[in-house]
Amino acid sequence: MESVSQAIAALDWNALSQSLDTLGYALTPRLLDADACAALAALYAQDRRFRSTVTMARHGFGKGEYRYFAYPLPDTVQALRAALYPPLARIANQWSERLGLSDIWPDNHAALIDRCHAFGQPRPTPLLLRYREGDYNCLHQDLYGPIHFPLQAVVMLSPDDSYTGGALTLVENRPRMQSRVEVVPIRQGQIAIVPVRDKPRMASAGWSKSAMRHGVSTVLSGERQTLGIIFHDAG
Repeated sequence: MESVSQAIAALDWNALSQSLDTLGYALTPRLLDADACAALAALYAQDRRFRSTVTMARHGFGKGEYRYFAYPLPDTVQALRAALYPPLARIANQWSERLGLSDIWPDNHAALIDRCHAFGQPRPTPLLLRYREGDYNCLHQDLYGPIHFPLQAVVMLSPDDSYTGGALTLVENRPRMQSRVEVVPIRQGQIAIVPVRDKPRMASAGWSKSAMRHGVSTVLSGERQTLGIIFHDAG
């Protein structure tokens, strides 16, 4: 994973930050090859890797299934989480400054995890999601407790021709305006960066806060698998 970590560090993070400002999401080039994606997807069948499994229909979350990894995380998942965090922390701190918030995010991921555990949030949140024909995920926010880092990542694992439908969809609820919708054109091996709850938005009077939610539209055929990387742990 050293090469992927180096590729993440070498990304044009200024451009990705600008994309978050304008579109509400950022999309990297393809960073994982087909073999790496298949290896991550295959972990879904290894029960020992996971702390819990959620059937979405039971909770009104949608239809489909996802599994939360247990600690220790698989090497690739841990490497991606650690490599993505520092540049995202810089963006998150910029967001805090724009919105006049007191949140100052540490520059390394281990320090964020220590903060989560001190607040009673010890459970890992990276997860594998599996959608089959007819499955979908309702609009939601991945908070899990009082400590919630404002950005998260979605890694597409499925080949582009292995499913139809299943669009990663964002809705921005703008104050005193109609909501805005974006569909993220993510392909296998790419990583999408999306807000967890809020994002700054430039308004006539300066920066204001827009509430964000994300979900997945109905899968029309095939099977869609993704890796979700949430940086804070759960209570």
